[in-house]
Amino acid sequence: MSKQEIKVYPVLLAGGTGSRLWPISRELYPKQLVNLVGADSLIQNTIKRLIPELEAERVRIVCGEEHFYEIARHLEEIDVPSEGKIIAEPCGRNTAPAILLTALNILKTEKDAVLLIFPSDHVIKDAAAFRERLKKAISLAGENYIVTFGIKPSSPETSYGYIEGAGHVNNDALKIKRFVEKPDEKTAGHYVKAGNFFWNSGMFAFKASVLIREFRAFEPAILKKMQEMVSGEAGISAEKYCELPDISIDYAIMEKTKKGVVLPSDFGWSDIGSWKSLYDFLPKGENNNVVEGDVILRETKNCFIRGDNRLIVANDIEDVVIVETPDTVFVSGLQNSKNVKSIVSELKRQGRKEYKAHTKVYRPWGTYTILEENRNSKIKRIVVYPGAKLSLQMHHHRSEHWIVVHGTAKIVNGDSTMFLEENQSTYVPKTTHHRLENPGKIPLHLIEVQIGNYLEEDDIVRFDDDFGRE
Repeated sequence: MSKQEIKVYPVLLAGGTGSRLWPISRELYPKQLVNLVGADSLIQNTIKRLIPELEAERVRIVCGEEHFYEIARHLEEIDVPSEGKIIAEPCGRNTAPAILLTALNILKTEKDAVLLIFPSDHVIKDAAAFRERLKKAISLAGENYIVTFGIKPSSPETSYGYIEGAGHVNNDALKIKRFVEKPDEKTAGHYVKAGNFFWNSGMFAFKASVLIREFRAFEPAILKKMQEMVSGEAGISAEKYCELPDISIDYAIMEKTKKGVVLPSDFGWSDIGSWKSLYDFLPKGENNNVVEGDVILRETKNCFIRGDNRLIVANDIEDVVIVETPDTVFVSGLQNSKNVKSIVSELKRQGRKEYKAHTKVYRPWGTYTILEENRNSKIKRIVVYPGAKLSLQMHHHRSEHWIVVHGTAKIVNGDSTMFLEENQSTYVPKTTHHRLENPGKIPLHLIEVQIGNYLEEDDIVRFDDDFGRE
């Protein structure tokens, strides 16, 4: 097969638990789905900078099942049809299984392909320089190298791993001598001065056939199990997939292969791994502040302040992060804001729901926003997309009132089916079968009032499986 015949597939890794940029990013809505830089989400930005250099039709995204439908919506919003492009993992097993799963899926229809691996939540300032590096990486991959993009370090950063290069190959690439774990500041300083150490970006290029051969050599057990699952008619077994080792592509392949090369790159890259790194990436305003939302500042400098829907007034502070959401306010010193990850772990340990979801939750059929909640009542704003419907369901311990605010609702309420317009309502007693549907061409907006002594999700009994409302 000649190089010209090998198709190029961009593969976006869209896993993650949403802990490093909490409270904006959460387990059910991780940072790749958030608009952090500009009007588009990070995953939309990632796709846009690949097109038209690469074909949108060949984009593949591997993600968790819980994010499948929201990622599909983000693709459709930028006019990239989502059908056939998203591969869902039953559980997260790190980058090695995710990449192997995608490679085997692509090889179902291709004899071979060049795969370009990109985290879906990184940002790049210089798109032209990025595309120039892409061409070199594709050429190197065509020569059977496994290419990793090494970022030329601009500072002795201690939050990134490093790659040491030694010996030129071609197309500016260097042979990989070794991978280095996150160093201390003094060691990082030595790396920067040496000139042949690069930040490990987590971006790769290689032929699918080369990757398979390296898995066969270094991780044959993972390859065998994955091939059995992918080739089976029943699809991916959640039980078997979750038994795979939790291992990164660096540990599984890159640190062992003799085919690895590092491509030195300088295109304004950041993995946005903390509020500090986002602050560093974004343009600064007056007094070196980064501000978004309804914010008033007085004698404030070197701060990152992001509001959602409330006024934030900052007075006489410096080097501080303030992030406000409808249910949480996060305040931290800017330099130590990366410690939020341990805070999320503590919230999870305490059983606090704030680690997992926002008050606004995205579902395949639309969204719901919790407006008010107490022991025996809950008020939600529900938005149902045109043509979408919720599952047929019933509750043992609560009743519901639905009030249509905008659009038309088709409602099954016990033995009755009705259509409600704006300012009309219905009451659904407990133990009554009911379903909500939007038959119109515009989003349906409702207010739902739940009354009962048990409002938890265990009170839902579903009678069909159309990914009904939580």
